[in-house]
Amino acid sequence: MASPLAGHTNSYHTYSFEEALDGIAQAGYRGVELSAVPGWTEHVVLDEPKDAVRARLDHYGLEAVSLSAHSDLTTKDGLAHGVKAVTWAADFGIPIVNTAIGGHWSEDEDESAFMGNIDALADAAAAAGVVVALEIHGDIMASGAKTLPLMERIGREEIKVNYDTANCEFYGGVAAVDDIAAIGPYLAHCHLKDKVGGARVWNFPAPGEGHVDFAAVLKAFADVGFTGPYSVEVEFEGEPWPPLAEVTRAMGSAYRHLSSLGLS
Repeated sequence: MASPLAGHTNSYHTYSFEEALDGIAQAGYRGVELSAVPGWTEHVVLDEPKDAVRARLDHYGLEAVSLSAHSDLTTKDGLAHGVKAVTWAADFGIPIVNTAIGGHWSEDEDESAFMGNIDALADAAAAAGVVVALEIHGDIMASGAKTLPLMERIGREEIKVNYDTANCEFYGGVAAVDDIAAIGPYLAHCHLKDKVGGARVWNFPAPGEGHVDFAAVLKAFADVGFTGPYSVEVEFEGEPWPPLAEVTRAMGSAYRHLSSLGLS
């Protein structure tokens, strides 16, 4: 059974967890991607009891499809956060943990340090029965085509890719529709994110309000046999974030646009 179309709580970056869940449910989503990114969007704190998180999801009628737990996987502390995240996700019943090589910012990444840590994270994921999806994000994984040799080097079933349909343009200068096929066999998760402007222009509006052709993107995913989960992420023009009502409006606009293309 396909996962429901999810709203990413990171879209509510400067707002509370409660506000994020309320807005995502109001916008029409039945799925949610939870954010546990220290120093950025920590709606879920991995050291705190899970029961409160489950109660809030149940209250809003939301199903968690993935956990976003970005950390700098080139460092000891980042690896520890990744291991903690896969254990937390497994205990909660979430099958996918999204992360990235260098954490939130992912600039000047140390590939050798990452490769020295990735087997330990893969071992933890295997023990937990969870997939770790590395995001198209940063220097080393700037696009699907650029990521392919890295995935072949990693060579672990537990390590897959979270494809971001705007980050491929922001970091890699390539349109998703021209890039998805390159990384198709390794896809485990997708961030549906729109884009305005070219490379390194931080402008990520609601899907359907930028220039990404989501009908063509969804066809490209279907052509490689990908069936989800899909999570909607809106990051606007960065900080300061828009008013809460505008965030929820944007998420609702995205939901309606993507629903018109067959997702729900």
